[in-house]
Amino acid sequence: MIQIRNKKQLVANGMTLHDRKARKLALESLESALKAADPKEIVESKLTLRGSILTANSYSFDLDRFKKVYVVGGGKASGSMSEALERLLDKRITRGEVNVPRGSKAKTKVIELNEASHPVPDEAGVKGAKVMCELAKQASTEKALVISLISGGGSSLMPLPRDGITIADKREVTDALLKSGATINEINTVRKHLSEFKGGWLAKKAYPATILNLILSDVVGDPLDSIASGPTVPDSTTFSDAVRILKKYDLWNRVPVSVRKLLWDGEKGLIPETPKRGDKAFNAVYNAVIGNNRFASIAACNFLKSSGLNALLLTATMEGEARHIGTFLGSIASEVVVSGNPLAKPAGIVAGGETTVVVRGKGSGGRNQEIPLAASLKIRNLKSVVVASLSTDGVDGPTDAAGAIVDGKTLDKGLKCGLAPEDFLLNNDSYHFFSKLDDLIFTGSTGTNVNDVSVIVVV
Repeated sequence: MIQIRNKKQLVANGMTLHDRKARKLALESLESALKAADPKEIVESKLTLRGSILTANSYSFDLDRFKKVYVVGGGKASGSMSEALERLLDKRITRGEVNVPRGSKAKTKVIELNEASHPVPDEAGVKGAKVMCELAKQASTEKALVISLISGGGSSLMPLPRDGITIADKREVTDALLKSGATINEINTVRKHLSEFKGGWLAKKAYPATILNLILSDVVGDPLDSIASGPTVPDSTTFSDAVRILKKYDLWNRVPVSVRKLLWDGEKGLIPETPKRGDKAFNAVYNAVIGNNRFASIAACNFLKSSGLNALLLTATMEGEARHIGTFLGSIASEVVVSGNPLAKPAGIVAGGETTVVVRGKGSGGRNQEIPLAASLKIRNLKSVVVASLSTDGVDGPTDAAGAIVDGKTLDKGLKCGLAPEDFLLNNDSYHFFSKLDDLIFTGSTGTNVNDVSVIVVV
């Protein structure tokens, strides 16, 4: 089971018995969310093989109909998904290639796990994507089944630039978008139109093979064409959308000339658009979302309910700038204390989704550290109140922390140490604020990714 490594210390950091109780409940609810997002458990619970019949969600496939079974994919959870799939299908798998984050601990025998870079793509990712394209071409008969393992992080891990674009160009664009505050849907819209792999192109190469997509979603609302940039599903976006997004975030004149030229040519119809709905390549494509943020958020909420709290899942579609969401969650915690709305004490409120950070400063941190830091300003001096937030992949922004936790004493403890929360927010330096207070949450890389989970506990 994935656990918070420093939970004992984080609980002990509470200055009163009630603060420690609230911290413990908040952290254990986040662990429940992580357990619900465990890729191995998800695959084992959502897939069954009885005789030759493979069932995933509402879809069933008679494996005896297929001469060959190929496995492709990529993402933070795809290594663990590969392990579980191999255990289920064993020798029925002909060959597989899956891109996983560098340092992955997953072990497989038939499926080749190719380590690559995240969140900024590298040549190793390109190499693996090329192998997957080769497998797709080998599978392009009606007697082949392609099982695609898709999870969060797949866009960065499976890069294959279009002609005229280099991997360095894609790195530059990706880095700029990540710092701009663009949503994951917007980022992936641009990446799809710079790729020979994403946006349905992999399905195009595999046609007329049958494709089963096993999807662990990291995108709010589960839009299939945005999860890992949808390599095997129809793309609903256009070159014009990609141009609009770069202009929206004032990046158009800052991206490489080669990128602007390619997108311009696409707008003019000089190069093919990504495959759209109605294309025959998708006639035998089946999509099974087997895990997402809602599953994890519900698990966190159920834990709080089972612990005797009045519990509420506020949303599993939370978006917005992290510091503003933190202010909002802190305000909700304050409202519970003042009026008993939206829940009477003892209360546990869960909010899942994915926020963004507009990088204005030079500090270090992530959205799940900025959320609690902003919340600490709203819950100052409130008793028995905790706000905690965690990235389910265990890596929040460019740091080694998964998130952070605050209570009503956090702001004053920081001020006593000479730490002004507002200054750290302005400099995007939440990591160093919480590191000085020992209130960072550490899980290590979890091998999964279903966005973020934030928790309010009032006891």
